[in-house]
This record gives sequence, C-alpha cells and structure tokens, in this order.
Amino acid sequence: MSTYLTNSGITLMRDSLTGGTSITADYIGWGTGAGTTSKSDTTLFSESSTGLSMSGENRVLAVRTISGTDSIQWVATLTSNGVKSITNAGNFTGSGSASPGNIMIKGDFTAIPLQTNDRIQFTFVLELT
Repeated sequence: MSTYLTNSGITLMRDSLTGGTSITADYIGWGTGAGTTSKSDTTLFSESSTGLSMSGENRVLAVRTISGTDSIQWVATLTSNGVKSITNAGNFTGSGSASPGNIMIKGDFTAIPLQTNDRIQFTFVLELT
C-alpha cells in the first residue's frame, strides 16, 4: 500500500507558490484496478464512476479545510452505483470525464468490496513540514 504526492501535485504546488495558477485539487475519485502507486502516476488504476452525477462524471467535490499552519485536508464520501471492489483513490483538479484535471495525491490499498449504495469516506491530508 502506497500513498504519494504525485509529480503533477508537486508541479501544482510550485505553480501556486509562484503565481502560475490558482487551481485546487478539490475532487476525489476512486478506482478498481490493481497496481502500486508511484509519484509518476497521472491517473487512478481503472477509475470507476460513482454514478451520482447526471453528467456521468465520476468524482465528488470534497470539503477542503486548513488545519493549523501546515496541513490541508480534503474529505469526500463516494457512493457505489453497483457491485465493485475499490483499490485506490486520489484527489484531482478536475471533476471527471468532462474536465479530467491532474491528480495531486494518490493512494492504493487492499480491496474494499462494495454493494450498490455502499459508501466510503476518503480523507486526504497534505502536511507541509
């Protein structure tokens, strides 16, 4: 199991600090594919739809908070639209298929089996130390 601030996440932070962009990574998505996360990943392993959006987009807008002086946290709950096993998740600058954006933080984990309408709450914390 691995979790990384991806290379595109590092670039996003650099660009934000130098005034190059004001984009945030406020969307969380999940995937069903197998693999081990690496810093160079640009997508999830087999990103899977939640089926909750009328447009068919597969990510949920997270609640972003600042904690103390050194942490940013994103929290979102995704609901399954069918039977599947979730193996990875990440936060993105875009909302999904119509606006894919870039992945900032990605993690993989042991498969979590879901039935229709089951939910997982994901929390991503970026601590700057």
